[in-house]
Amino acid sequence: MKKKYIVLFLLLSFIKPVNSQVHLSVYSEVSIITAAPGAELFEAFGHAAIRINDPLLQIDVIYNYGMFDFNAPNFYTNFTKGKLLYSLGRYDFQYFLQSYKKDKRWVKQQVLNLTQQEKQTFFMYLENNALLENATYLYDPYFNNCATKLKDITISILGDKVVFIDENIEKNLSFRQLMNREIHWNTWGNFGINLALGNKLDQTASSEEYMYLPKYVYAIFKSSKLFIRNQPENLIIREDILLNFEEQKQEISLFNPFLIFSIFSFVGIFITYQDHKKKKRSKWLDFAILCTSGIVGVLIIFLWFFTDHSTAPNNFNFLWAFAPNLIIAFLMLRKKQQKWMKYYFVFSLVLLINIPVLWFVEVQLFPIAVIPLLILQFCRYLFLSKSLK
Repeated sequence: MKKKYIVLFLLLSFIKPVNSQVHLSVYSEVSIITAAPGAELFEAFGHAAIRINDPLLQIDVIYNYGMFDFNAPNFYTNFTKGKLLYSLGRYDFQYFLQSYKKDKRWVKQQVLNLTQQEKQTFFMYLENNALLENATYLYDPYFNNCATKLKDITISILGDKVVFIDENIEKNLSFRQLMNREIHWNTWGNFGINLALGNKLDQTASSEEYMYLPKYVYAIFKSSKLFIRNQPENLIIREDILLNFEEQKQEISLFNPFLIFSIFSFVGIFITYQDHKKKKRSKWLDFAILCTSGIVGVLIIFLWFFTDHSTAPNNFNFLWAFAPNLIIAFLMLRKKQQKWMKYYFVFSLVLLINIPVLWFVEVQLFPIAVIPLLILQFCRYLFLSKSLK
């Protein structure tokens, strides 16, 4: 999840895991490491990893499932198609800690309540995963990432013995609602994600699915139990604050999406009013609205039908970012319009009217910043449906 890990990954990829037959001492610990969110978009969710520390054997390593390489073959093509490969990186824990200390982001440790055999099993599992032939996996930001891996590994090793408890978290939130709490609504990052991804994100997440976010790995592991000889014990036996910094707040750009779209909408509605009064039509405004929404619509269709992004299908943003608008934009540059064009904008109005309904019943939540554009489109399409002959 951190860009700076790329160089580190390349340097450390030559370091082989220690012999998996090494037996950890009784002083060893297996810990869940959670790091604070950063100020950048790619840091907004924070980070999570696993640490194994054995002071007697002088082993102190981090197992980090958030590694990726920009220089990998076809990186950008795979990213676009939803086939992004991430890797497990294994390296000295101090390098990990120093990176967050430099960024002034807090780091917390939760030591797992494990038997000696379970510690050894964790160690062998991670060492095997860190081998070059096993380290790569197909990344999904919501279902298979650095945080979900920790939950999956814990279940794989402890099985029915572990019971995840969600008593300290707000329940019945969707994937999108959880994401929106981590990335401010009035940022380009939030707008872009909500624009590109469909209504699979609006499904209510289970408590285990909450753990695609590191903060919920921390919260749920903290409350969870282990059943030992049919008696419940805490999954976490000790917590340590390894770095103590104030959590950074995301900065809202002066040229934020809501401001930019509001200005464009105000200008567009004013021109539409003038066009109505003077009984004329500003072709450049129609072209700008239709061409922009059409291009976005083509992108939505591409992500929906031609990529492997698990959350891109069923994206109702197509109701306003309608791909055929791209063709209509050029047709509207002509002096005379065919009669059917009037009905095209009546149809466009019908599409727009469906958006607040779908939004209200939470079939899909739309980007808040798009509201000014929707108002502009409604006003302009209403004008065109009545003015075109």
